[in-house]
Order: sequence, then C-alpha cells, then structure tokens
Amino acid sequence: MEKNNAPTVFGGRKLKNDLIFIIALIVILVCVGLGVYFFRKPGDTVKVLVDGKLYGTYSLKEEREVEIKIGDNLNILVIKDGTVDMINASCRDGICVKHRPISKNGETITCLPNKVSVVVEKTSEKGDVDTTV
Repeated sequence: MEKNNAPTVFGGRKLKNDLIFIIALIVILVCVGLGVYFFRKPGDTVKVLVDGKLYGTYSLKEEREVEIKIGDNLNILVIKDGTVDMINASCRDGICVKHRPISKNGETITCLPNKVSVVVEKTSEKGDVDTTV
C-alpha cells in the first residue's frame, strides 16, 4: 500500500505553515498600526464642519470655548492645553461628549445627530512645498 503525501487541511505541515503566516501577518499589521498611532504629529488648528460645510477654524494654541448652535442643536467645544474636547451636545446619545480630547493631526470627533465634525489639522510649516494651483 502506498502512502498519500498530499497536504491535509487538518494537521500536517500545510496547516502549521498557514498558522505561522497568519500570525506573522497579524504581528506586522499591529506593529504598523502602533507606529502610525504613536508617531502622528500634533495638530495646530481645529476645523469645525456642520453638515459638511466649514463653520469655523480655531487655533489649538488659544484657550477658548466654542458654541456651535444650528437651529435647536447645540454643541460646545473647549480648546485647552493644545487639545479640543466636546463637553456638551444636545443629541440624545452623547457619544461625542464621551470621546476623549483630541490633539493629533487627523483626529476627529463627530456628532452624527447634529451633523457636527471637529477635525484637528496641521497647517503647513515654513519649508513645506505648497502644491495648490
């Protein structure tokens, strides 16, 4: 009787190699994600958008409280110590209020019911190339 050398799904070398590949891929993705998270640059401006339209732009260097009132909806932002935090919102779920303060380039806080988005951005510094036409 001849022995069947075909790879098997349950047991054998093929499954072991697949598991090693999957674990290595997960480790690489986690390392890349952590690198992106920890090496982001801090932002210096905050853009507030209401229903996709610019409501205002504020510096993270100036401490202030910003009231965003559109109709019956009210959101209150506090800019303090280089961070921005949504401290009050008239929406029912209040998820945006529970969000941690943000300060890094690209971070956002969004209040979906009130259609308010807060985005931290890094403005171009001297020496950067301006590619706008």
